[in-house]
Amino acid sequence: MCYFFYAQVYLSTNRVMVFSGVKNKMRNILRNILKNRLALSTVITTLIILVVSVLLAGVVTYFAINVVSTRSQQESLSISDAHMWVTSASVAQGALMITNTGGRDVVINQIQVRGQPCPSSNVFSLVASTSDTGLTAALPYSNAVPAASGNVTGFVATLKATTGNLVLPSGSTLVIYIKSPDSVTINDIGLTVAFTVFTAQAMYYKETNVQAGNSTAT
Repeated sequence: MCYFFYAQVYLSTNRVMVFSGVKNKMRNILRNILKNRLALSTVITTLIILVVSVLLAGVVTYFAINVVSTRSQQESLSISDAHMWVTSASVAQGALMITNTGGRDVVINQIQVRGQPCPSSNVFSLVASTSDTGLTAALPYSNAVPAASGNVTGFVATLKATTGNLVLPSGSTLVIYIKSPDSVTINDIGLTVAFTVFTAQAMYYKETNVQAGNSTAT
């Protein structure tokens, strides 16, 4: 009887030990699975954050480029053939050509000489034709500028007095003459003066040397 009792106790003890070992192994397996899941979710979360950051950066960059190209890059003016003359009677006259090389029409709000605004009553302009020979020649001094309208050699259209803002269509060239710009006298011959053209979006700057004007020119 004693041997039988010890045998039962031994078997029961072994069963408990075996069961405990299996239970511990299962716990370890579950812990490893949970750890792997946490590690996997951390990697996935990091990847999602990186992808979202890249997408947001791309959207912001596209928006900025779109805004800049819409508001700035489409407006482009080219100032050429700038002149400033002063006659022996100390009468000054300025001239320049402005070409709209951008993709939209532009409104010129103001023109300044040496930082001084030119009154619209002293500004005369014409829109050149593509066939005008004056586009490839230097603008001449003109005695016709003080009149309400006058001819300029090489251009079909006539100069007209400005009553307000100047509208320059895309692809067109505007010829502008300025009568008696402020702060330019005979003592400035040989010196440098600057034209500044203002639009709603930007300002354009062009320098030229003051020349002696010919009061007998047409």
